[in-house]
Amino acid sequence: MSKTAVPAPAGQVPAQPAHTQIPGAAVGFRARRRRPGMYALAIALIAAGGGGGFLAFQATGERTPVLAVAKGVEAGDVVKDSDLIEAAVQLDPVLKPVLAADRKKVVGKRAAVALVPGALLAQGQVTTRTLVKPGERLVGIGLKTSQMPASRLSPGDKVLVVFTPADCQSTSTAGEDEKDAGPQQIAARIVRVGERQQNTGEQVVDVAVPSQVGPVLAAQAATGNVALVVDGPGES
Repeated sequence: MSKTAVPAPAGQVPAQPAHTQIPGAAVGFRARRRRPGMYALAIALIAAGGGGGFLAFQATGERTPVLAVAKGVEAGDVVKDSDLIEAAVQLDPVLKPVLAADRKKVVGKRAAVALVPGALLAQGQVTTRTLVKPGERLVGIGLKTSQMPASRLSPGDKVLVVFTPADCQSTSTAGEDEKDAGPQQIAARIVRVGERQQNTGEQVVDVAVPSQVGPVLAAQAATGNVALVVDGPGES
């Protein structure tokens, strides 16, 4: 049999029904309210872990601006600003590239070795010296393919510049002493190898020789009657 609700007397607030309490609910709610520090600690740890990961990424992915070779430069030539370009790389302890910030210190110096386009410019590849030592003179020799070895010549190679007889000169006119002595030759060191000219096939090779024989070699080289012989390892 259903019960009929009795209205409350005028001026009184109806009694509110009591909420059913679930056992353990209040305890759990109080437990969560009592541990806000744990959430703060967890957030701090996550933030610290994320920051550490970011710093690790920065350390492993950091790139440094360095100088690279934009145009080929022969050994002994002056390095121009247009010969260089900037590149960003991850530095390796083994490599010793020139920093981009040192660009002004490089421009105007001479290439100590041949600089290849696309390669990083390393410390020691530029110098303030002219690559000609005290007591030496630099002589340019124009050579055709028949006057030099087919093997590639490089700066620093030790060579012999051999005087060859002129076309109109017969070896039979030479004296016996000259025949026994053999052709005149001058020891030299290659400083620079120029590009071969397409129209003449001639290639200019700059060699450093002792000062006292520089004029003699220059006069002989002007006639074109010279040949280049490359010394073997250990030979002077």
